[in-house]
Amino acid sequence: MRGKHEAMQSSDFNPTAGAAENLADGLRRVLAPNPSPMTFRGTNTYLLGTSELAVIDPGPDDPRHLAALVAAIGGARVSQIIVTHSHVDHSPLAARLSRVVDAPISAFGGATAGRSKVMTDLALAGLVGGGEGIDHSFAPDLTLADGARLKGGFGELGVLHTPGHLGNHICLIWDDQVFTGDHVMGWASSLVSPPDGDLGDFMTSCARLRDVPAQRYHSGHGAPIGAPRERLDWLIAHREGRSAQILRVLGDTAATPDQLTARIYDDIPSALLPVAKRNVLAHLIDLASKNMVSATPHLSHDAVFALVT
Repeated sequence: MRGKHEAMQSSDFNPTAGAAENLADGLRRVLAPNPSPMTFRGTNTYLLGTSELAVIDPGPDDPRHLAALVAAIGGARVSQIIVTHSHVDHSPLAARLSRVVDAPISAFGGATAGRSKVMTDLALAGLVGGGEGIDHSFAPDLTLADGARLKGGFGELGVLHTPGHLGNHICLIWDDQVFTGDHVMGWASSLVSPPDGDLGDFMTSCARLRDVPAQRYHSGHGAPIGAPRERLDWLIAHREGRSAQILRVLGDTAATPDQLTARIYDDIPSALLPVAKRNVLAHLIDLASKNMVSATPHLSHDAVFALVT
């Protein structure tokens, strides 16, 4: 499911969990010890600043990672704990870290903040999520609106609301660098899993992010992305190509998400098929919203989808 560039990142990126690594003046990364097929080597926590810090994405609730962050923080003052989104590999440690360093937690909102209407309706109809897991207890102390600016000894961060991977997802703009959370990563394409993820929102967020001048992206997992415009263009083209592929298959016969997944992802391990199905469902919901496909008897994870003619 990964391309050549992604495979290269897989082999080249292998930092030591718990070690604070300098990425730029005033920027360090501490890798959490939570590697998995969904998190790659683990979650990247970023420490921005020197004597005054902003901590971006504290990560999973793991005492080893908390100890590593406290050691990396040392005698500096933490003035901001910022969470890009509330998946269980990004936000749960925020509360414990907040108590230790006495700093507020900032984010766009709680677990369902920013969820689109179509996904809200699907959730109310019983569609459940799948994939990375939601931190349903997450509740920030401060909410960050799209366009907000955070200033401190760590510099200035601009907030860009980028729903799609999750409704409450934000990216953070720091001069000519952007912390992209899970919206853009170099090692894999981002998972969009309804009803928590919305492909239409994801593509809109990609277009907004494309308008932000940047020299480097720092993502929630994997190595820094040194050619951000090219990576973003690849991600957009990848999603457009997947939609076109689904439409071609439906041109032959109507099918369920399970059947489409088996046809399209015929070269991946069976253990990854549930994740692939979530991506297929995301595309089908987006195509249905554009009146390009129909769902019988109604829009759901087991509906029969067909081209609208």
